[in-house]
Amino acid sequence: MSHPVARRPLVLVTVCLAALSINLDTTIVNVALPELATSLDAGTRQLLWIVDGYNLAFAALVLAMGSLSDRFGRRPALVLGLLGFATATGVAALASTAGQLVALRFVMGACAAIVFPTTLSIIANTFPDRRERAAALGAWGASTGMGVALGPVSGGWLLEHFTWHSVFWALVPVALLATAMAVAFVPESRDPSVPRLDLRGLAVSVAALGLLTHTIIEGPERGWSSGATLAGFAVALALVLVFVQVERRAEHPMLDVTLFADARFSAASGAVTVAFFALFGFIFLITQFFQFVRDYSPLGAGARTIPVALAIAAASVVGGLLAPRLGTRAVVTTGLALLGTSFLWISRSGVDTDYATVIVPQMLLLGVGIGLVSTPATESILQVLPPARAGVGSAVNDATRELGGTLGVAVIGSVFSSVYADRLGELLAGSLPPQQLEAAQEGVGVAVAVGRRVPGVQDAVATAFMDGLSVGCTVIGVLCLLGALGALVALPGRRGSVHHDAVPATADEVGTLA
Repeated sequence: MSHPVARRPLVLVTVCLAALSINLDTTIVNVALPELATSLDAGTRQLLWIVDGYNLAFAALVLAMGSLSDRFGRRPALVLGLLGFATATGVAALASTAGQLVALRFVMGACAAIVFPTTLSIIANTFPDRRERAAALGAWGASTGMGVALGPVSGGWLLEHFTWHSVFWALVPVALLATAMAVAFVPESRDPSVPRLDLRGLAVSVAALGLLTHTIIEGPERGWSSGATLAGFAVALALVLVFVQVERRAEHPMLDVTLFADARFSAASGAVTVAFFALFGFIFLITQFFQFVRDYSPLGAGARTIPVALAIAAASVVGGLLAPRLGTRAVVTTGLALLGTSFLWISRSGVDTDYATVIVPQMLLLGVGIGLVSTPATESILQVLPPARAGVGSAVNDATRELGGTLGVAVIGSVFSSVYADRLGELLAGSLPPQQLEAAQEGVGVAVAVGRRVPGVQDAVATAFMDGLSVGCTVIGVLCLLGALGALVALPGRRGSVHHDAVPATADEVGTLA
């Protein structure tokens, strides 16, 4: 379904604003972590849940919400999701304990899961021409990337002038403005033929992702080789296998797993997952590095992430323009290679690494890599399905983003936490009372506070932090380079592109793509 040309720019601005508000919330809280650790008495694991509660609910529900918006109407879904998001965000500003904030972050993530696939689905239905759609996806990708990367900047500015509550209050008017624009400018579109929600598939997928994330975040505390951790991984894997079987047998599956037999779909989904795994893991670590190790203010820490935001925005647009000309394979493979290189470079950084001559180039390389992956890979996913089924494609794209982000924070945060705690224990053994040392190992904020009172502790904390950051960035870098090899093998070249009119239009026909 196409819409009047004159209205299309307003539709695009509306969905980009909605995407911006949703993605701002994925990282705006990161720069507030030191203050949350103090104000709410939150340790590293609780901070991980404050960040990942949002991401987990987002990732777990986005597939189902994309299907529901296709069936019942994309504009109502967009409006409902934005209003719910604004309400939950306002209530989160009133939280008085870490547990309350974690719970509200789950609610906010659920509302975001309604909004995000709807924005991409609206673009797919508003811009049927491939070149126009690629340009629109470039703008959408820029707003998405800018939202993720500018979160620390805006959060830092707010914390410079107000308390941590302001990072939540500030999102309310943005969401309400997007709601008003959706009502005014976004035309209605839906696909009544979309079947009922696959509740069994939804339940199993939520259980699998939730258990996996919980096991990873609790791993440093329980021990990676403990029975509880190994059992958690085993049950999560079993649930993934059950999910595949449930979806294969379902008459109307939530996710047609046979779609992953199409190289454009599976490789592009994997590329998006890897890119956002890297981005979210980086944001989680770098904002704490700037504040805990370099002792920058929240605003100073947030402002120093601007190079990432600018690079993502520019490269997202460029990637959308280059993919139809050079082919998805060339652009995405290059992006992942640049991304991997940037993280291996970052892993060699030290406490006193110069910001202007080293850290800025690292972040520019990182941002360009993510931008070159995001838009072309998103378009490759959408090409597998016709516009009438855009909600499925957009929801899968969004799910891969949030899955990558969720696991990025959980895995890299947990790897960092384990390395940091072990290294700090080695460096400060016998220097602090056992109870105080344990508290310092559980939270960097506590360790920094102790370091201001006890000589020698501050240097040990910085050393342990950098060791954890180095290992975490090495893990990300290797994963990105492996992803680049996969993209080189699996993604189509310039002549491998297939337009929507060559793809079946019904759910049953889509299943024959394998």
